[in-house]
Amino acid sequence: QVQLVESGGGEVQAGGSLRLSCAASGRTLSEHLTSWFRQAPGKGREFVARITWNKNVTYYHVSVKGRFTVSRDDAKNTAFLQMSSLRPEDSGVYYCNSGDFWGQGTQVTVSS
Repeated sequence: QVQLVESGGGEVQAGGSLRLSCAASGRTLSEHLTSWFRQAPGKGREFVARITWNKNVTYYHVSVKGRFTVSRDDAKNTAFLQMSSLRPEDSGVYYCNSGDFWGQGTQVTVSS
C-alpha cells in the first residue's frame, strides 16, 4: 500500500519560511517524478514544483521560482519543499504527488 504523508505546514508571517516534508512508503520516490501542488480556498489545485527521478531537473511555477526549492533525500525516501519569503497568496493546502498517488495535504497559512 502506497502512502505519502506530508508534514511541516503551519502559520507563518509574510516573509517567513517553512519546510514541508513528504514521507513515502510502499513506493520508491527516486524511481518517479515527485511533485508539489497547492490548493487555496475556492480555487483549483495548482502545480508548485517538481523534481525528476534522478534529481537532475527541477521545475517551478513562475510565482514561486527563486523562493521555493524542491529536493529529495533518497535514503529517507522523503521529498522536501523549502519555502522562503512566503507571501499571503502562498496560503493553501499543499499536496505531495508521485504518479497516481497523493498525500492528504498539509495546511500553510501566511499572514500579512
